Amino acid sequence: MSVGRALAAGAMFSWVLVAAAGAAEPTYPDKPIRLIIGSAPGSGPDIISRVMAERLYKSWNQRIVVDARPGAAGAISAELALRAAPDGYTWMMLTSQLLVASHVLPNIKFDLARDFASISLIGTVPFVLLVNQQTPAKTIAELIALAKKNPGKLRYGSAGTGASEHLSGVLFTHLTGTQMLHVPYKGVPQAIADTIANEVQLTYAVLPAAIPSIQGGRLKALGVTSRQRAPLIADVPSISEVVPGYETLGWYSIVAPTGTPEFVLAKVSAEAAKAVKEPEFGEQLKGLGLAVVGSTRAELDAFRRDQTRRIAELVKVSGATVSN
Repeated sequence: MSVGRALAAGAMFSWVLVAAAGAAEPTYPDKPIRLIIGSAPGSGPDIISRVMAERLYKSWNQRIVVDARPGAAGAISAELALRAAPDGYTWMMLTSQLLVASHVLPNIKFDLARDFASISLIGTVPFVLLVNQQTPAKTIAELIALAKKNPGKLRYGSAGTGASEHLSGVLFTHLTGTQMLHVPYKGVPQAIADTIANEVQLTYAVLPAAIPSIQGGRLKALGVTSRQRAPLIADVPSISEVVPGYETLGWYSIVAPTGTPEFVLAKVSAEAAKAVKEPEFGEQLKGLGLAVVGSTRAELDAFRRDQTRRIAELVKVSGATVSN
């Protein structure tokens, strides 16, 4: 073979390799993406998802459509996400609520660890114990005393049976030796609305969803469920200041059905982590009450394993079941 023919053959081979590489990793995204959430419009996951969708649109010029599918504490959203093709155009927001539900609801048709690949942990956030303005209790200690004086008469709302808010209430009654009636709703907004209307006396709501009612004076915030106070409402104590050992935490992460191409998972993870660490966007999230994380995929994997272990232990200790 002549030198010229050899060079031509080499060039052709190089072109084939470049073309193959291009075929292996096509332009992404080149169409809108669906982000499925298991909570109602106006809930914490909905608020955070829409903020994230707006930020990623600026990077990719592609819409991220937030698809709210509330019900069964997020289980409906997981089942829907798993029916989608794992092509990178369907994401799901995995929250503490859905992880709790997977431990307390019967007949779950999915395995979160097996069926969903990690993308990034966006941030963590406490829940807030909110009470109706007519409720006599103005502190956690007064609420405990009121509940003990009226066993079974106080009603508390949550985002649904098996939701993190439900578990927050179960843990509270378990550690304080009180009895309250759980009233499940299909989402946090409904629970908040009925607390304002005094259909239930109190509810647990994730901080972003609770802020408007607190700032508007429609509900009283008695405590946050994290061990530390939330900077956004620093005057509201941690429940653990009165109830030792009390802690529940909400968190927001993005996952995709297992089988989604690795290069897509890597690209989305890198962009999400970059976005939340930008000063302007990070401050926007902090303004919603989040402690910003922006993890790698491996870090979210480790976080999910730790949370799975912790929540399984918490559910066992608290006795939380679908009948609570």
